[in-house]
Amino acid sequence: DLELHIQRCQQLSVTVLTDHQHLSNTELKTITNSTAPQQFRIRAKLRTYKPQKLHQSVKLHCSKCNSLQEVPDRDDFDFILHGSANTASNPELHNTSWYESVTWTTQDQKQREIAIHFVKHDEMLQHPEDTLLMIEGGTLKEIWKLTKRFKCVIPVRSTEDDLELLDLSAPFLLQGNVKYYGCKQCSTPKPMKSLSSIAAEQQPSWEPTEIAQVLGIELLQYVFIMRFTLVDETGSLNAYIFDY
Repeated sequence: DLELHIQRCQQLSVTVLTDHQHLSNTELKTITNSTAPQQFRIRAKLRTYKPQKLHQSVKLHCSKCNSLQEVPDRDDFDFILHGSANTASNPELHNTSWYESVTWTTQDQKQREIAIHFVKHDEMLQHPEDTLLMIEGGTLKEIWKLTKRFKCVIPVRSTEDDLELLDLSAPFLLQGNVKYYGCKQCSTPKPMKSLSSIAAEQQPSWEPTEIAQVLGIELLQYVFIMRFTLVDETGSLNAYIFDY
């Protein structure tokens, strides 16, 4: 557990980094006055670390524009889904050559209409564990139920001509417990008919990277980031962890 490890480090008077044994210890003041890149070995105390809660260390990173953003929370996704539920499903977009559609009306007070489009392969539906589906009008709870049974779930809405992705503040794809996001700045979302090219493959794998590519999405990657402030008698130094 990293948090416990950090607490133990803070309790020790000095923390020694055990790597690079061939290097002698260098004062922090010398390091801050040096030009990068170089390798140093230090002997220092851990004064502070950020963020304080480990879950806040997880961010979304775009390798194209190098931007970092917070992972949207559950409420953000829920809000976007409620907004898209106000757009009625277009019956003319149901049951095409590459997907089969099912619709029903919920029994709750709002009587929402839900449409699910199951992507076919060789004009046949695949096994649930191999199936990609698109859903219109679903709630977060309903979508999570579908992710437990089907391989990929994409929330969509109807236009006059085609199905399209929701706002990129929402995940464009859900697979198991993982939500995949696209960069708003670098993505140029394409209509869902672009997916038919994958459905036509001999063995569609529905890999997130391939789905993102055909939909014009620049895939954001989850990264782990922390900042440690290290001190010795000569000064202080901020050390950063950045890892996929």
